[in-house]
Amino acid sequence: MQKENWGTRLGFILAAAGSAIGLGTVWRLPYVAGEQGGGLFFFIFIALLLTVGTSLLLAEFVLGRSTKEGAIEAYRKVAPKGQWHWIGIIGMIAAFLLLSFYSVVGGWITTYFVRSFTGNVTSPPDGDHGALFESITSNPWEVGLAHLAFMIMTILVVQMGIKKGIEKASLYMMPALFIIFLILMVRSLTLDGAWEGVVYFLQPDFSAVSSETFLFALGQAFFSLSLGVSVMVTYSSYLDNKASLPGSAWSVVLLSVLIAFMAGLAIFPAIYAFGLQPDEGPSLIFVVIPAVFQQLAFGEAFFMIFMLLMLFATLTSAFSLIEIIVTPFVRGKEHLRKRVTWAVGLLIFAMGIPSNLSFGLLADFHIFGLTFFDAVDFLVSNILLPLGALLISLFVAYKMKPSIMQEELLRGSRFGKGFYFIWLIMIRVVVPLSIIVVFVSQLIQ
Repeated sequence: MQKENWGTRLGFILAAAGSAIGLGTVWRLPYVAGEQGGGLFFFIFIALLLTVGTSLLLAEFVLGRSTKEGAIEAYRKVAPKGQWHWIGIIGMIAAFLLLSFYSVVGGWITTYFVRSFTGNVTSPPDGDHGALFESITSNPWEVGLAHLAFMIMTILVVQMGIKKGIEKASLYMMPALFIIFLILMVRSLTLDGAWEGVVYFLQPDFSAVSSETFLFALGQAFFSLSLGVSVMVTYSSYLDNKASLPGSAWSVVLLSVLIAFMAGLAIFPAIYAFGLQPDEGPSLIFVVIPAVFQQLAFGEAFFMIFMLLMLFATLTSAFSLIEIIVTPFVRGKEHLRKRVTWAVGLLIFAMGIPSNLSFGLLADFHIFGLTFFDAVDFLVSNILLPLGALLISLFVAYKMKPSIMQEELLRGSRFGKGFYFIWLIMIRVVVPLSIIVVFVSQLIQ
């Protein structure tokens, strides 16, 4: 028997958006946009997000709310016979592995946030931000303790439950995230030479657009919404029956787009104003950005604010990843939530130790030519996530009863049967084919 629900629809939307708005949105999406056609990439990305991405998001919402179950049981309830519940198991495994290395980066952010109070991050003794990053990530004790601290912060929120924990934290963190981005964006855009960064980020460059651009945009559309691991199945299972699923889905999508847009306008104008070059991945956040703030008036204070923003963005994603694993064990047995959350969280921390040591003691240990950190990242991002997204779309499209799908999709909304039939075509044909194209192209690369 379900004992918990989201307190408000807004709480659900902010928590779902928080799950979607993570490190990939902050550093990867703006960078890829600049490399793949600027404003034109953003237009393509938004178009795919509103069509293909939103269709799959709605599929997870429909499955979760109609069954009131999380990963595993949602699939078993719809299709008791067969092995369809393995979709949920795959999602839980993917979430477990993803959080194991995602929390390592969360630990780096925690370290940088704590160090920002001393000022030695924006102004390292030898002036070499890259060397500082390498020295921190190769120190097993510092990153290990920071990794543990990040997981404990995640556990402390999730152990409180959906309403008192995840929703309450999201109601504070998401508005704070928006305000911090707004402050940084205004400061960045008022710098001399900032316009060059705006041009890099938003000017349509038709010469940079190719078939690869569409693949990047499509892949980013899926991953920007936390699709493929049944996170949104789990979150929507706690949603009230009166809420409009299309309205909730579009709210999540628009918030994700808005934050990505603000991230680009906060980061790239500042980088170009000081004659630096953007880089993808850790170098942008931990090497380039500190160098930028070093040259700003009150740079240390702004960098502290930026790292707090990064910490919020990382934590809100971590909440959803651990919740998908916890939910099947505590559904109807909320008295076990605290113990289960601590057990799951500490197991994830233990699994993340080899990834954490991939930049130090285990730097020479490789799997198929990749460090342990990169190997787990590849397995999750290139195989498990697209595979999960494909299976979810096929399951909802062909195993759920059309009458239940239509009822769930249209309940509480202003849309009619025409909207339902368009969505049905999307998840039965367009979404699976799109995922297959992205999946195959990533494996080839």
